Amino acid sequence: MSARGMLTVVGSAVGGVIGWNAPPPPDPACIRELLAEVGMPAGSPGDDLTEAVRVFQARVGLQTDGVAGPRTVHLLTRYAAERRAWRLDFAA
Repeated sequence: MSARGMLTVVGSAVGGVIGWNAPPPPDPACIRELLAEVGMPAGSPGDDLTEAVRVFQARVGLQTDGVAGPRTVHLLTRYAAERRAWRLDFAA
């Protein structure tokens, strides 16, 4: 994921967590990349992300509405970062 894409996702998540007015919706391409990083590929770019987001939300205990809101994006970002850290630990 590009640095700009990650900043957009993180900014959206942080904005929603600390209570700023409605953050802009995250970029679907970023959500798709994050889902793939956590081991839940969402299919091709033309596919609907709703079901993949619902599956992720169910696995982490969030309300399964299929919307990549601030909490969903926050957890996706967090789990993706943790998986990257694990991969780096094993590579060393």
